[in-house]
Amino acid sequence: MRDDRSTGRVTLAQVATQAGVSLSTVSKVLNGRPDVSAPTRVKVEELLEAHGYRRSSASPPEAPLIEIVFHELDSAWSMELIRGMQNVAKSAGASVVLTETGTRHSPGAEWVEGVLRRRPLGVVLVFSTLPDELKKKLWSRAIPFVIIDPAGDPEPDVPSVGSANWAGGLAATRHLLDLGHRGIAVVTGPEDMLCSLARLDGFRSAMAMAGVEVDPRLVRFGDFHVQAGYHHAMELLRLSEPPTAIFAGSDLQALGVLEAARVLGVQVPEDLSVVGYDDIPLAQWSSPALTTVHQPLLEMAEEAAQMLLRLRRGYQSGGPRPDTRSDARPDQADTRIEFGTRLVVRNSTAVVKSATE
Repeated sequence: MRDDRSTGRVTLAQVATQAGVSLSTVSKVLNGRPDVSAPTRVKVEELLEAHGYRRSSASPPEAPLIEIVFHELDSAWSMELIRGMQNVAKSAGASVVLTETGTRHSPGAEWVEGVLRRRPLGVVLVFSTLPDELKKKLWSRAIPFVIIDPAGDPEPDVPSVGSANWAGGLAATRHLLDLGHRGIAVVTGPEDMLCSLARLDGFRSAMAMAGVEVDPRLVRFGDFHVQAGYHHAMELLRLSEPPTAIFAGSDLQALGVLEAARVLGVQVPEDLSVVGYDDIPLAQWSSPALTTVHQPLLEMAEEAAQMLLRLRRGYQSGGPRPDTRSDARPDQADTRIEFGTRLVVRNSTAVVKSATE
């Protein structure tokens, strides 16, 4: 048995012989057909990977698709990303298809079989990372992917778009310090997400530079949703010495803080200043309008889609593309883009009351 060592290719007939299956079974695996047993599929895929076999790029489907994959689709945050994707897809003559799967860290293992059958132009994933097994399967089918990275620490072989979370947390906290606040609470996101920790680190850095000690009771971890902001704000505002300001790690959590303040009769911003994060469209229509850190979600999604299409064109032109070998991963210089953040001051923050009396 012989494969072409100069190109790293092996014939499908050779793979079929080694796997002890028919050529048509190998073809079914290549095309993502469901009528192949799991053990046989694994054996064929392992042989293809071992030989560094590169599938030729599939012809564009009649209705080309760009797939965006979330672990949940229930917030204005998601809608901004979808809008950005749609802007680029429309100009490229493609449609956007949405998938919900997995956890906030990675998509479900079952998702990859569906995407291999759909053969989209590419996939944008709103997750922290992608397991090696899923990366290899997408690479082997010449399906490019990009992560809109909520964690801020992508693996070097993963194309990704992110934003400056630490700088955003720093700017939000400095704003409150400049208004005279010292009893500042923070309700960041999940403790196992690096974006949450980066925003918290920005908060701690601003406090340290101002010479203000952080009270451990005022540091809380939420989940970026309204209910978490409401729950933690109810506890914080009932302390014997409640904070005069709360930095919420998302606009949705900030809306929960505003509701808790309303329930408890705390006036915003007279008695409590509130800063959010993201600058979703709803932030300017809250009551009062929310001071927040602008994270350019729409632009991040547009850049992710454009990066995806660039990778796709590279595959189709016959240029280098990733496969299962470590020396054929994407060029790291081209696979990480980080957007800046900026503070947007509205009506939910004011000079601390004690400083004006």
